[in-house]
Amino acid sequence: MGDYKSYAQALDLVNDKELIEEYKKYHKNVWKEVNEALSSIGIKKMKIFLLGTHLFMYYEARADFDPKIDFQKYTELTPKANEWDNLMRKFQQKISDIPENQLGEWWSPMDLVYDLDWFKQQ
Repeated sequence: MGDYKSYAQALDLVNDKELIEEYKKYHKNVWKEVNEALSSIGIKKMKIFLLGTHLFMYYEARADFDPKIDFQKYTELTPKANEWDNLMRKFQQKISDIPENQLGEWWSPMDLVYDLDWFKQQ
């Protein structure tokens, strides 16, 4: 099946309770075309967590996956995936209080600071 790497990214939601609830509803019924497009660009697993207005996205993708280059390609595979991406942006906003060098295209990449696997072979 190949090697996979883990990735983490963060983004904020607009601070509006109704919009946050709507965002959560959409994610309980993600469009089939979106899931298929994400899988076809090499994403094996994806989870998004929410705390207040803060989103944390964890995903696993092929080892040669480059989020800066490859992630948005899912929107080019089907009009529905592009529609989804544009729709989600009404709920989202970039994180404002992080250093400029850590800002991502939209989702900001996070640094891995701990992995239990690092210590399993000791």
